[in-house]
Amino acid sequence: MKTIVSELSTTFTELYQQRPLLVRSPGRINIIGEHTDYNEGFVLPAAIDKAAYIAISLRDDNEIHLRAIDFNESFTVQVADLKPVRDKSWPNYILGSAAQFVKRGIKLKGFNAVLVSDVPIGAGMSSSAAVECASVFALNEALQTNLDRLTMVKMAQKAEHEYAGVMCGIMDQFASMMGKKDHVIKLDCRSLAYEYVPFKLEDIKLLLLNTNVKHSLASSEYNTRRKECETAVAWVKEHIGTVNSLRDVTEEMLDKFVLPKDGLIDQRGRYVVQEIERLLEGCVDLQRGDIQSLGGKMFKTHEGLRSMYAVSCRELDWLVDRAKENDAVIGARMMGGGFGGCTINLVQEKAIDNLIATLKPAYEAAMNLPLTHYIASIENGTEVIEQV
Repeated sequence: MKTIVSELSTTFTELYQQRPLLVRSPGRINIIGEHTDYNEGFVLPAAIDKAAYIAISLRDDNEIHLRAIDFNESFTVQVADLKPVRDKSWPNYILGSAAQFVKRGIKLKGFNAVLVSDVPIGAGMSSSAAVECASVFALNEALQTNLDRLTMVKMAQKAEHEYAGVMCGIMDQFASMMGKKDHVIKLDCRSLAYEYVPFKLEDIKLLLLNTNVKHSLASSEYNTRRKECETAVAWVKEHIGTVNSLRDVTEEMLDKFVLPKDGLIDQRGRYVVQEIERLLEGCVDLQRGDIQSLGGKMFKTHEGLRSMYAVSCRELDWLVDRAKENDAVIGARMMGGGFGGCTINLVQEKAIDNLIATLKPAYEAAMNLPLTHYIASIENGTEVIEQV
């Protein structure tokens, strides 16, 4: 972390001749509970040791000056002209965050901001949420608006909706902002009630395997799945008025009211209903220390994402299938929105080197793509960091 923070601080000082406020906000993993968040279900995420870092200072005028070290690009706009940028995506995460202050009636001053991140883009670790949470948190500190963390989570989510155009659930921003070292967060996406569940695994590590592919379907299909889920809910609600989301739906309801009308819509809804139940059972596994059972549920989640929800891809399936053949892998599944990104694997620590040595050449030969990996540790959420 020291090197990246030092680079950030130096770049900012050279550009603006000021000492900035520095904030880090992490990417996230999700152990189980995929595509349940926007269906008002439960998720089980954690903040990780890869993060977006932002340096910020207020200006005396109404100009916003942004710099992205990773892209070697700059962007400038007036506060009064805040709107989504069409020709590049990275400014939207910061501008969308800034716009939320204006929407709350808070006077937004001009500011300078420099961004750098080591959260891999397109790997399913929520690099965008990390930037949004870093931006909201940094502006809250700089403007001294004293917003609470939950309010900032919702603002960061709105930034994604309104400026990035992705109608994400709340999990990514919640995990980034609220993470706690060595704990996962059991989050109720309806009420936003949450509890920290200890996640210190003896001799087992979280291994992320990056397919290094991001199929163009990702964003459009994500929004399509949301609509398909809403359709399933609407069909059940015609008969049971108390149903408001798939959180309220049972498989028996799907059998009666959805399956007879449309098999595809039934599959989408059924995956979500089953996944919510899997997560609740997985939390019991964790509390009992039964990692084998949790791992088995991860494999089942992947099968559901592949065959019922249809958001996997050949590269992800290949990695999970190979992992399943290895006795040292306790559980594996695709993670994130789908169509690329990473698989998350629970692996015996002593076997990781051999697993990678076996998988890497075989994957690269089969897919003609590089296989990269990350061993993730679970860290705290968004926070101010010291100058180095």
